[in-house]
Amino acid sequence: MGPTGSGKSNFINKLTSSREESRANGLKSCTQDIREFIVNLDGGKRYVFVDTPGFDDTYKSDREILRTIADWLEEKYRGHIKLTGVIYTHRISDNRMSGSVCKNLDLFGQLCGDDAAQCVRLVTTMWDNQKPENTQIWQKRASQLEQNFWKPLISLGARHERFNNTQKSAWNIVNGLVQARTSLAQGQSVSASAGNALLIQEEMVVAQKELNETSAGKALYSRFRRVLVEQKGMLKDLADALAEKDPNAREQLRAERKKAEAEMQKIVEDMERMKIPLGRRIASFFGGKKTRSRKVELNLTPGELDNVVT
Repeated sequence: MGPTGSGKSNFINKLTSSREESRANGLKSCTQDIREFIVNLDGGKRYVFVDTPGFDDTYKSDREILRTIADWLEEKYRGHIKLTGVIYTHRISDNRMSGSVCKNLDLFGQLCGDDAAQCVRLVTTMWDNQKPENTQIWQKRASQLEQNFWKPLISLGARHERFNNTQKSAWNIVNGLVQARTSLAQGQSVSASAGNALLIQEEMVVAQKELNETSAGKALYSRFRRVLVEQKGMLKDLADALAEKDPNAREQLRAERKKAEAEMQKIVEDMERMKIPLGRRIASFFGGKKTRSRKVELNLTPGELDNVVT
């Protein structure tokens, strides 16, 4: 999992020795749906790697992406298939935590929950693009990620790994995750293949919640509300600017306003679909089933990475 363009598909391609079907054009998404890749190794070992679309996808809304991921996870959990581990990718070349990156990480924490954090690997990508003069800067960024933005997950057992864009590096990360899972399972006297349930799986299957009632669903709804307020403010600014600008600039401003209005309408529609009916809210408050796992609160604020004080 991870933001669009962070190297999820490339990581899996290295594991499976596959060529990329299509390279991302900038941050254009090349994965719109869940994709499973099966790798059979000598000795009877069988791996299934799963590529997921990131939020802020080129073709689908965040609500649609969350639905796609949630439906797949629910189906696997109902089929008694749990995940051995979850890999979250992040570009170390980014010098700031953008709003999109923060949203992906926040929803990732809400999806996974605290119980599955020990099976999470926070993988930084793009290290092979590093120039010698940037070595210390990129190493500092990695430390800032560990000590700030990723700290809640790491404190619960998640680990940071570096991906050097080679097949060996990818398999080292996967094998380390599997070995850690085996050791953990032995300590708990359970099968190494037992895996962990993610919070959203427990919420939808055990607690019988609808997607909009899950921690991730509620977090996405809250984000919609914040973006809606921002869009309304931007529309007001555009309206004020239209009244003041000369005729030559008005056409461009009208186009910007039309685009903003369309985006706002889409948000309103998504919010309407994500609303929890009053009856469901009351029922959940008084008698909803509880999950073992709890959401991971990351409290992220977009900003420059290299300026974060640790």
